[in-house]
Amino acid sequence: PRHKCGNQKSCPQNYFAFKIISGAANVVGPSICFDDLVLMSNVKNNIGRGLNIALVNGTTGQLLKTDTFDMYSG
Repeated sequence: PRHKCGNQKSCPQNYFAFKIISGAANVVGPSICFDDLVLMSNVKNNIGRGLNIALVNGTTGQLLKTDTFDMYSG
């Protein structure tokens, strides 16, 4: 069976599935999947160097905001 976000196991009821991939240098970009919806990725063109952050409502699972914080440039 297929599990949300490509995880190996299903989450218990009333829990959200998520998967965060950090990426590898400039070769593979990071991605964030939440409840089987990709929130940030190269394909969506909304990732950047440094920290990639997705703010999600913990009760409803609704995406509130995505942003990046460039730790290198200061």
